[in-house]
Amino acid sequence: MRIGIIGAGQLGQMLGFAARDLGFECRFLDPADSPPAAACGEVIQKPFDDQQALQSLARNCDVITYEFENVPVAALQHIADSVPVYPPLEALRLAQDRLDEKKLFQRLDIPLPGYRAIDSRDDIAAAAAELGLPLVIKTRRFGYDGKGQFVVRRIDDIDSAWNTLGPQPLIAEQWVPFDYEVSSIGVRSVQGEIGIYALSHNVHVDGILRNTRAPVDAPRLAARAAAYVHSLLLDLDYVGVLALELFVKDDALLANELAPRVHNSGHWTIEGAATSQFENHLRAIT
Repeated sequence: MRIGIIGAGQLGQMLGFAARDLGFECRFLDPADSPPAAACGEVIQKPFDDQQALQSLARNCDVITYEFENVPVAALQHIADSVPVYPPLEALRLAQDRLDEKKLFQRLDIPLPGYRAIDSRDDIAAAAAELGLPLVIKTRRFGYDGKGQFVVRRIDDIDSAWNTLGPQPLIAEQWVPFDYEVSSIGVRSVQGEIGIYALSHNVHVDGILRNTRAPVDAPRLAARAAAYVHSLLLDLDYVGVLALELFVKDDALLANELAPRVHNSGHWTIEGAATSQFENHLRAIT
């Protein structure tokens, strides 16, 4: 079994090590000169949307997966007819646009903070009036680790927010004075088997995850988060590992974002679970 992985970073490397333990071979696509995953497989050093490189990967692999969610969906659609690509491209598409992601949560009755689509400076002013201040303005696409964000704390900040992030499509999110952040990681196989890991407590500094502790000693919250992940896995006809990040406020859970991939908050599963998220992802997609 040969697995093609888009991205050869840290998560790709961890997938590669797990694949080696299972007797699988990995081949990666990544433009970086010295990516971490080069330690566990051949790396095609081409851009992620290079059609010739993707076609080569598809021809020489039994299944394709990816380690991060900013892979161009259109590029993967060209190879999806010739080789299975997991997680499914619809899940990837939804995760790449924060507005589509919020609509998915709403449709599945997963609670979330208030939000508004932003296409102009006046839209920010209207969102501030409706949702209150502070207000978090984010790019709808490509933001990660706190990038592509602006916190509007006063009406005077509206012009700065638009000048900093506009005129690209944006989203305004209600400020949540949360108690702490958690993530629930689930996995679903090609055959439809589902597993959910213990709820994890995450601490971020400057938008970057610093530490994770699991399990969270809150059975009712854990059960509710697991139910949300279960509904996402079924609705998306999902295959692979999926992470749902949530805010905890009092006894409420509010969805923040989903990641259609193995997740940094799941590193603890390597030593802390019978089967790591990396091994389970590979088992699920093969």
